[in-house]
Amino acid sequence: MFDRGIELKTPAQLRVMREAGLVVAHTLARLRDQVAAGMTTADLDAIARAAIAEMGATSNFLGYHGFPGVICTSVNDEVVHGIPGDRVIADGDVVSIDCGAVVDGWHGDSAVTVAVGEVPERVQDLLRVTEQAMWHGVSAAHDGGRVGDVGHAVQTYVASQGEYGIVTGYTGHGIGTAMHQPPDVPNVGRPGKGARLKAGMAIAVEPMITLGTSQTRTLEDDWTVVSLDGSWAAHFEHSVAITADGLWVLTAPDGGRAALEALGAPYAGD
Repeated sequence: MFDRGIELKTPAQLRVMREAGLVVAHTLARLRDQVAAGMTTADLDAIARAAIAEMGATSNFLGYHGFPGVICTSVNDEVVHGIPGDRVIADGDVVSIDCGAVVDGWHGDSAVTVAVGEVPERVQDLLRVTEQAMWHGVSAAHDGGRVGDVGHAVQTYVASQGEYGIVTGYTGHGIGTAMHQPPDVPNVGRPGKGARLKAGMAIAVEPMITLGTSQTRTLEDDWTVVSLDGSWAAHFEHSVAITADGLWVLTAPDGGRAALEALGAPYAGD
């Protein structure tokens, strides 16, 4: 531990986190391939349950503060934390799927937003901007940096792409022996400010972007977060390890190599 209880991992521990991250990556890939109009969000949860079990891992979402699913399924104006259930997915919806897994006590956490069928160009742009904002945030992390560098990179990229709302009430986080650990990793920030980043840390970077307001409210289920103005939202997330040699995106199938190299960030994976 160092600096406010932030957990530092050994290379061997990061390798186990990579195993958990790959379980999440493969589960999300399966969901992305199979999601279709006419399915319910509970159907997606069943697919995820089977995938996580097949790979010998356990879910870190199921039972977390009473959460009943192994994934969060947030549709259209639902930003995060949607509970899988009997909602039927329609053609033209966007579905954010957040998934986590545990291997030998070490956690992985990642999210994607998927368009089902044809969606308007502005919605396609929302998904593109949110995913690229995540990669800009990941690429800004480095040994000796600050979490403000990450938030600033997300914020700056989103602002360069047009008028979008950056949800500020929810943040990324540290990850390791627990799914949520210090430090918080906001999606806005000032470079050089905030908690220090150090080799051995792992953080989850997860921008949540809307087509309108940055403000949200929580529904009566006490979980589902929606945009206050009803505008549609997207959410992308990766868990990334910070090493002395660069970055290793634990929940990306290629370790993040392609995206990091495209942004000029050092890749330090397997």
